[in-house]
Amino acid sequence: MTTITRRAAIAATALAALTLSVPALAQAPQVVRIGVSPGPHAEILEQVKPLLAKKGIDLKIIEFSDYVVPNQALDAGELEANSFQNQPYLDNQVKDRGFKLVSVGLTVNFPLGIYSAKHKSWADVPDGASIAIQNDPTNGGRSLLLLQDKGVIKLKDGVGFKPGPIDIVANPKKLKFIEVEAAQTPRTMADVAAAAINTNYAVDAKIEPTSAILREDPKGPYVNVIAVRAADKDKPWVKTLVETYQSADIKAFVAERFKGNVLAGW
Repeated sequence: MTTITRRAAIAATALAALTLSVPALAQAPQVVRIGVSPGPHAEILEQVKPLLAKKGIDLKIIEFSDYVVPNQALDAGELEANSFQNQPYLDNQVKDRGFKLVSVGLTVNFPLGIYSAKHKSWADVPDGASIAIQNDPTNGGRSLLLLQDKGVIKLKDGVGFKPGPIDIVANPKKLKFIEVEAAQTPRTMADVAAAAINTNYAVDAKIEPTSAILREDPKGPYVNVIAVRAADKDKPWVKTLVETYQSADIKAFVAERFKGNVLAGW
């Protein structure tokens, strides 16, 4: 073989290797980092992860212990999506913090509960008792709306979804409301008569949701959502993520795993 022939053969081999590598590079999975709160949100997305892998998406599930950082991280580009909040909470964050975030799909509903380590029923809660509620406007307001719905308190008209203790106009039991971070509400149960706890934090604290002494009806605007940056909402991976989450397989998992304590919202 001449030198020229050998060079041509080497070049041809290199070109063939390069040609073979291009499809491999093109098939590299799309990495999607999604922020979640611990508990059911994380569990559900662990079931979504292998389904997405078959569709070319590598889902990286990142847990956060509070309700503020996941939106900050998403807005800053440290995540591609998050799944932990309902629409009123997202709306409030967008309004107050200027985040350019939008919801792209419904996920699950967690009926809010009032729990007590001291009393077996709401009727046993004494007058003047202390009740822990969340200190963010959306979740704290949701707890007060639950108490109003059950006839415990009355709120002034027109408060919307974000009332605070200042909006209470009737409080026959003279309850005292203590506002704490949502993630900390389970830890207050030893110090208060009762605490309003989001279901994901109840589950994470090994509190059985059906043990609530008052429980929110599974209705209204509190279905959780998947959120992304507004600039990404029409990207193909977003559609794939939502469709896979809202699949029959995931609905069946939610029903079997959570026995009605967490409800599919789509």
